Amino acid sequence: MPYAERAAQAADWARAHDVPPAAQDRRRVCLLLVDCQNTFCVPGFELYVAGRDGTGAVDDTRRIAELVYRRLGAITEIVCTLDTHTQAQIFHPFFWVDRDGRHPAGGVTVIEEDDLAHGRWRVNPAAAAALGRPLPWLERHARHYVRRLAAGGRYPLTVWPYHAMVGSPGHALVSAVEEAVFVHAAARRTAPRIEVKGENPLTEHYSVFGPEVREDADGLPLGRRNHALIEHLLTFDAVLVAGEAKSHCVAWSVEDLLADPRVRDQARRARLHLLEDCMSPVVVPGADFADQGDAAVSGFAARGVQVARSTDARLGWLP
Repeated sequence: MPYAERAAQAADWARAHDVPPAAQDRRRVCLLLVDCQNTFCVPGFELYVAGRDGTGAVDDTRRIAELVYRRLGAITEIVCTLDTHTQAQIFHPFFWVDRDGRHPAGGVTVIEEDDLAHGRWRVNPAAAAALGRPLPWLERHARHYVRRLAAGGRYPLTVWPYHAMVGSPGHALVSAVEEAVFVHAAARRTAPRIEVKGENPLTEHYSVFGPEVREDADGLPLGRRNHALIEHLLTFDAVLVAGEAKSHCVAWSVEDLLADPRVRDQARRARLHLLEDCMSPVVVPGADFADQGDAAVSGFAARGVQVARSTDARLGWLP
């Protein structure tokens, strides 16, 4: 992207249309973009979120970019989350081998306590070496981990294709969204907030507000709640939520936010607006999470969250 050219164009647009700096907004609106990265948003990349119609994340990307440009003067700040991974993580194939020493392959693989108990899957000894952990300890952690997921009502441990590898093209924001975020920052004379998640090798991290399991087999923390981001979001009059995937990182981020004591009153929940036409569920060979995504959004609506579309009249309060 020609950044200098775009910055000049954005500044010219702001002057021509009398778009004020974001710091002058009386009604402060945040756009929370969850994992709008190439790895999820571009067909052919590692974990493309196709939805059931096959064009899910492509259509979501277009609508998100259109929303940013259409409501440029109304969106005070954009927060972008970045799923961030390396090879040797508990949800990647390298971490696991079957009885014959083969890694999970072909789509996604679900591993539950029974699989570990019967030896269908076991921790790869090479993963222990890569992480500098004794193999018996990692095996104990694996058993602890799958039990904690089940007890907490989370998705079972899912081994995904390698994705969101730090430093890779897949890790980057999808180009249409990245450009829109840059233009917004230049026009409104502000900066986006970037939140990195998912780096701990011993836990999944769907939610931007915290890992799936927060303690390892010894009770030591695997990660903490992102209280700073929650506090920041509470300073806005409205928070619009979009991104990928509806069934996973969006759903668990919203669930974690609603679980916070500071977000339990209806007035604060009503500040959240889920843009349902700007998010799609994971649908890959052997795993269709569309129903879970729909159920999550319906549950949020029943708890006071606003569900709308990016062009909905219910967003008419946006200038």
